[in-house]
Amino acid sequence: MNGPPHVRQQAKPFFTKLLQNYAATKSLTKVKQLHAIITASGFLSAHLHSIIAAAYANSGHVSNARKVFDKIPERNSFLYNTMMRMYTQNGLSYDAVRMFADMLRLENYLPDNYTYPIVIKACSDLALRELGIILHGRTMVAGFDTDTFVQNCLLAMYMSFGEIKVARKLFDGMWERSVVSWNTMISGYFKNGYTNQALEVFNWMVNNGVEPDSASVVSVLPACGYLKDVEVGRRVHVLVESKGLGNNIAVWNALVDMYVKCGSVSKARLVFDGMSERDVVTWTSMINGYILNGGVRNALGLLRSMQFKGVRPNAVTIASLLSACSSLYYLKDGRCLHGWTIRQKLESEVVVETALIDMYAQCNHVEVSFRVFARTSRKRTVPWNAILSGCIHNGLAREAVELFKQMLTEVVEPNDATLNSLLPAYSILADLCLATNIHCYLIRSGFFSNIEVATGMIDIYSKCGCLDSAHKIFSGIPKENKDIVLWSVIIAGYGMHGHGETAISLFKEMVQSGVKPNEVTFTSALHACSHAGLVDEGLGLFKFMLENHQTSPRADHYTCVVDLLGRAGRLDEAYNLIGTMPIKPTHAVWGALLGACVIHENVELGEIAAEWLFELEPENTGNYVLMAKIYASRGRWKDAENVRELMNEIGLRKTPAHSIIGVRNM
Repeated sequence: MNGPPHVRQQAKPFFTKLLQNYAATKSLTKVKQLHAIITASGFLSAHLHSIIAAAYANSGHVSNARKVFDKIPERNSFLYNTMMRMYTQNGLSYDAVRMFADMLRLENYLPDNYTYPIVIKACSDLALRELGIILHGRTMVAGFDTDTFVQNCLLAMYMSFGEIKVARKLFDGMWERSVVSWNTMISGYFKNGYTNQALEVFNWMVNNGVEPDSASVVSVLPACGYLKDVEVGRRVHVLVESKGLGNNIAVWNALVDMYVKCGSVSKARLVFDGMSERDVVTWTSMINGYILNGGVRNALGLLRSMQFKGVRPNAVTIASLLSACSSLYYLKDGRCLHGWTIRQKLESEVVVETALIDMYAQCNHVEVSFRVFARTSRKRTVPWNAILSGCIHNGLAREAVELFKQMLTEVVEPNDATLNSLLPAYSILADLCLATNIHCYLIRSGFFSNIEVATGMIDIYSKCGCLDSAHKIFSGIPKENKDIVLWSVIIAGYGMHGHGETAISLFKEMVQSGVKPNEVTFTSALHACSHAGLVDEGLGLFKFMLENHQTSPRADHYTCVVDLLGRAGRLDEAYNLIGTMPIKPTHAVWGALLGACVIHENVELGEIAAEWLFELEPENTGNYVLMAKIYASRGRWKDAENVRELMNEIGLRKTPAHSIIGVRNM
């Protein structure tokens, strides 16, 4: 039924309007029905073909859109743009790029200022850096270098490639910047780890009189939270309320998250309570706030309120709560959450699986972790990382190594986190054969270029007593890549094997290279002095720590110095140092003094140290045995017998010592 020409002419705008309305509301069923009516009525024309293809594309029906598109003999740039946008919106960026190439090859259709943003985004999605640069060149040739929309898309593309300097140069050269340009720079800097620069650009934007929008707020608040800059965060909060930017729930969610990250939980709760609308992100952010600041019980209470309000927790919410239950005190709550995830069919979510494995392992129920792990797909890396870490936490080093071998057998791809979880197992085992095996694997697989992995290998070789191999790795790392962790590990390695002079020499080299020592580094260096009997060097180092680095000495530092003085026979000085401690002496401090009293048979100070130790750790049999040994060395047999009787009264028994030698894995 073709109908008279004037009827067909009148029907054309009618059908066009209907198709556009259906496409705008994504009414795919109605688009299909109208397509059938137009075809059956005989009103199908080249123009309506294009409108139908666009309607399918805007409704997200890729296959139908492409079928209609392929039947259109005469196309235009608008139709190509519509199709390419459909591909990018449906995660088919490669198809969008291929269609753009077809468009150029036909030479009948010129890309316009709507085409390039679509294709540039596709390049960003596919990380096609070289093609992105070519597109940038084409936009300049086509005269779009002054088009703000195109330039904003190029900014986003370069930021996604991590090309910060190129993005900044492009931004600085823009003829006109919109608020989107500023937002792109702020979020781009933050996502690439340049958090301070993100705040600087935001301040520059405000000072230039550019009116921020809700996207500006959502872009800058994560930077405030990351830097814990609550003052700038508060200023942004004032801006939200004074400029009326709070119409978007994402803004209020970002504010809650910012206050949480800054440790201002009470302020986060005020914002939370004042929100007229809350979604799962809002509740999860507030729950995380309580967890991060030690309020696990409040977090669990908020979960109940969340469900009462009809908001269903998602996998991220549950994973956060499970991580908070990673202690025996909250194990019962963790088990309840586990049951809830099973009922809600969330237990197969990888983030939940991982959190469950970790929670049970942290609660010393690693056997349950293994049961949870056995139900995972075993093809994803993250659960393997969690079970490896759980084995290490529970002292199952050899099991961790065997699990890693199984992981490789099942062709699961390890990542940097896998190695960070695994390498401590090799340090615990201190098996040189295993150490060389994993070292070879790391080199072959390309992981050894990671500074954290290299640091782990240095620690492994140090624990194996193979300091030459440890130092060879250390020397092969460029000076600028040597961080404080790396220096601390190599210093500790030499210190534990009695090479105090080398450890102190490395410490001085580190300071001269501009790396500032931290508390762990000082502990490693002091420990090295203690083991090597370098009393003057150790005391000088302790003084240097107090005077030059304003580091508040920890109990570990005092333990090392007490041990240092005690080994040298300077027991009175060691005891006097304990008396000057600004913190309460720990059992380790008194243990160092008691050990020194055993060596030098000092009954008086030994009794003082033992008295404190019996109070601080009454079930440690070693302290009783050491005190009895001091008495025996001075012929005070009755006192020695009394200490042993005290042990019996408490019900303590000395655990028999043992040693083990591994021969060919037997």
